[in-house]
Amino acid sequence: MTSQAADGPETVVASRRSKITPEREQEFYDAVLEQIRECGYDSLTMEGVAASTRCSKSTLYRQWKTKPQFVAAALRANSCPRFSGIDTGTLAGDLRAMARAAWNWSGRDSQLHQALGHAVFQDKELQEALRDALVEPEIGAVKEILARGVARGEVAADHPALEFIPAQLFGVVRVRPVLEGRNADAAYLTQFVEAVVIPALGLT
Repeated sequence: MTSQAADGPETVVASRRSKITPEREQEFYDAVLEQIRECGYDSLTMEGVAASTRCSKSTLYRQWKTKPQFVAAALRANSCPRFSGIDTGTLAGDLRAMARAAWNWSGRDSQLHQALGHAVFQDKELQEALRDALVEPEIGAVKEILARGVARGEVAADHPALEFIPAQLFGVVRVRPVLEGRNADAAYLTQFVEAVVIPALGLT
């Protein structure tokens, strides 16, 4: 299936959206993302999602007109705060706790990033949805933790490293699978924080 609405019958695409329960809708979203992780974006089809969720293809076309719309909706539906509740009282402690917590989701998120491949650069809606679901929650959480450290006087507000810490943390999670063929697990991320992030900020 391509990303165009023409993949489905015009009468189906034009028909009114059917009512489905939130639970059923989430089941569709979970199936979409799992198929992307397993097969890649290009191999994702409405037929495959319909078969795995035991529904008709026309049901999916009534809800989502194109494949990019479907995937974008699934990404946004699975957006969640990554580091909620982390507040150890010190910036170094928060960074260490964040490194340990990141392992719980970094593998699956990295897999999804890789599986989406070039599609996110070819479709603006997909790109925005990916940022909304996976990128911005992480970056926002890191910035909040850093801001608390600044407010406590642990690091100067104009410290030159502050601007680059979110990119460092986000990047190491995404890049290790490419460079080494392994996910950035809790031990790796903790070591990275201890060896790179904490010294860069002048913390002990």
